[in-house]
Amino acid sequence: MNVEPDLRNFCTFAFQPFNLFHMKSIAIFCGAQSGHNPVYQKAAQALGTLFAQKGVRLVYGGGKVGLMGVIADAVLAGGGEVVGVIPQSLMDMEVGHPGLTQLHVVQTMHERKALMAAESDAFVAMPGGFGTFDEFCEIVTWNQINIIQKPFALFNVNGYFNPFLQMLDHATAEGFLKPEQRANVLVSDQGEDLMNLVLQKASAVAEDWVDFKRI
Repeated sequence: MNVEPDLRNFCTFAFQPFNLFHMKSIAIFCGAQSGHNPVYQKAAQALGTLFAQKGVRLVYGGGKVGLMGVIADAVLAGGGEVVGVIPQSLMDMEVGHPGLTQLHVVQTMHERKALMAAESDAFVAMPGGFGTFDEFCEIVTWNQINIIQKPFALFNVNGYFNPFLQMLDHATAEGFLKPEQRANVLVSDQGEDLMNLVLQKASAVAEDWVDFKRI
C-alpha cells in the first residue's frame, strides 16, 4: 500500500500523451452502495471481468463496499490490476480495499480526483450517487476547458442515467450546453460496446495534452 500524506505539489505532474493502442488504465466512478436491483452488481462484475480479459488496469476510489468493491474484486479475480485512490478519512472508517494491486491514501477529495485523473486514460461512470455525479461532471468540465483531453462515458445499466441524459438534452435545448459538448458524452448499456466507444473516441483525441501544472 502506498500512503501519500501530502500531494500539495501534485500539480507539478504533467499528463502524458495518449495513443489509441496504449490505453492502459480506465477510471471507474461508481457507488459505494450496490443498489436495490441486482442487475447493477452483475454489470459491475461483468465489466470488471472484461477489464481483466483485455488487460486494462482499473483505477477507482479504493473502496471495498458497494459497486466499487464488486468491480475491484472482479478485476482481481480475473488476474487484472487495480489501483485505488482513497482519502484518509475513508481509510479511518475502514472502507478501504485491503487486496488491491496498489492503494494510494491521500488527504483530500480534490487530491483523490486529481490523482485518479493522472493515472487514467479514460473515464467511465457507473450507477452511483452524488460522489459519482460529482466525479463524472468534473472530468467532463476539465475536458471542456482543455485541462485534459481524455474520453468519458456513462455505463447506462438498466437505463440508470436516462434522467441525467434528459437533463443534458434540456440544457442543450436551453443554450447552456453546445451540441458538440453534449455529443462528447459517450453512452452504452453494454460493457464491450462501451469500451469500443471509448477507444474510438480516444483515436480522435489530439496528443497535445495540457500540462496540469499550468492551472
